[in-house]
Amino acid sequence: PAGSIPCFPSFPQVRNEFYKDTQGVLLVYDVGSKESFDSLDSWLAEMKQELGPHGNMENVVFVVCANKVDSGKLRSVDESEGRLWAESRGFLYFETSAQTGEGINEMFQTFYSAIVDLCDNGGKRPNSGAGIGFTREQADAIRRIRNSKDSWDMLGVKPGATRDEVNKAYRKLAVLLHPDKCVAPGSEDAFKAVVNARTALLKNLK
Repeated sequence: PAGSIPCFPSFPQVRNEFYKDTQGVLLVYDVGSKESFDSLDSWLAEMKQELGPHGNMENVVFVVCANKVDSGKLRSVDESEGRLWAESRGFLYFETSAQTGEGINEMFQTFYSAIVDLCDNGGKRPNSGAGIGFTREQADAIRRIRNSKDSWDMLGVKPGATRDEVNKAYRKLAVLLHPDKCVAPGSEDAFKAVVNARTALLKNLK
């Protein structure tokens, strides 16, 4: 059966009993809390540690739920960022509301079907991450650009870089993220940001 892992931060000894032989995992975060979204990486790290060197997370169905979409509060994590994090890892992604039920039935039906497929496939997740249409390199670039402090950081060059260095960095990112080549969530915004960063930097360079 799919494991149900209680997420009590104060009781790791309780949680850790559930990691072994897990077939399915729901990762849930609050769209109004960037902190809860950022903690997803630590949950994965804990699971990997508990499974040990012989554990295989590739054979587990992961579903990411962006919850509280009904709250009406300003979102701290938009859909493209959450979807990018999930899909770049081969995880399923759903926008949900536990209060209104939005997306819940679809999520559980898909989750259940994926676990059945896992069992039918001898415990192996079929086509993990296949067909998502973008690479991990593209996903990492989009996340880096999204979290950049300034135009220098966005292009990955040091302040004081030459025009040639700026243009070289721009061309590399433009090829990687051009909307005709990249379908990753947030790629269009990232591409526009890169274009604007190049324009801003070149304007201030002799």
